Amino acid sequence: MAQFFQIHPQNPQPRLLRQAAQAIDAGGIVALPTDSSYALVCHLDDKGAVDRLRRIRGIDERHHLTLLCRDLSEISTYARVDNRQYRLLKAATPGPYTFILEATREVPRRLSHPSRKTIGLRVPEHAIAQALLAELQQPLLGTTLMLPGSDEPMNDPEDIRAALQKQVDVVIDGGACSLLPTSVVDLTGESPVVLREGRGDVSLFA
Repeated sequence: MAQFFQIHPQNPQPRLLRQAAQAIDAGGIVALPTDSSYALVCHLDDKGAVDRLRRIRGIDERHHLTLLCRDLSEISTYARVDNRQYRLLKAATPGPYTFILEATREVPRRLSHPSRKTIGLRVPEHAIAQALLAELQQPLLGTTLMLPGSDEPMNDPEDIRAALQKQVDVVIDGGACSLLPTSVVDLTGESPVVLREGRGDVSLFA
């Protein structure tokens, strides 16, 4: 049965963040509010948790999972970023964007796209997400909280609790989020390619 934490969206309570971080370190999956929609997150290096996360979402290894990072310096550990890409990232982070970049060797092979060796990364702006990342001192692996057969993300923590209380370990109630997922931008080519238009303003990449 999932634990249910009511965490203030602007001033997150450190005690509850520590408990959520402990659940992640123990192999748990957490439903987390972000600056786009709610997301499911787990430990980067826990294969069992990653496999559970994929089963909940109904996705296979060809679907990009996203690394949630604290800042641009953390992104550069997990992705190869040139000067052009860095300028674009700096203009759009933190914010509701996911960027597709070439993965470095720091990314476990099972997490990068199997044919392209790319990874999705984002720097969320939501205070709870940022505080949990700071508590863990490392990125989280995540995906939009969208259940199989649905065409929009979940954004009500009570609904999430009812639907997933036997499948996730913690539901963080930080209030309702946007119903829009992140905008997804591929930065691996000569110019940016918008793969999905979501909450983030894609005119930055025109």
